[in-house]
Amino acid sequence: MTVCTGNICRSPMAEIVLRDRFEAAGLGDAVVVDSTGVSDEEHGNPVDRRARAVLAEHGYPTGDAHRARQVTRDDVGSRDLVLAMTTRHAQALRNLAGRARADTTIRMYRSFDPAAEGAPEHRLDIADPWYGGPEDFEECLAEIEAAADGVVDFVRAELGVPSGA
Repeated sequence: MTVCTGNICRSPMAEIVLRDRFEAAGLGDAVVVDSTGVSDEEHGNPVDRRARAVLAEHGYPTGDAHRARQVTRDDVGSRDLVLAMTTRHAQALRNLAGRARADTTIRMYRSFDPAAEGAPEHRLDIADPWYGGPEDFEECLAEIEAAADGVVDFVRAELGVPSGA
């Protein structure tokens, strides 16, 4: 599960990119990918039009059926891997998790970007493009894409599926 603030920009973009990468890796039927937000302010809203435009420009589905929703304790407890877009999101998820399933892993999404390897958590935020222009959505997508293969490799290893299988 990918998590951002309102679940209309970063996390649905990451959800869509990850679904695409898992499908390409032959893991589409083995992995469920979804997204939520730490806030309920956008509840029920679709993916932001600017995010949809950037996704379409790069050949991805645009998430037309997506509706924003707020993350719950049950969501965190029922996922194996929860990917936060910022340290603020990660902290909110850790607070929410409390005594949720002990084997749920909460990580920064960009911690899977090889170029960010070893960076402290506070340097791994994906900036909120909502306040910016098209270039901010392009940058957001580039950061999401840069970490996506690392997420796939991590999940593949967790599932015990050899590369190329």
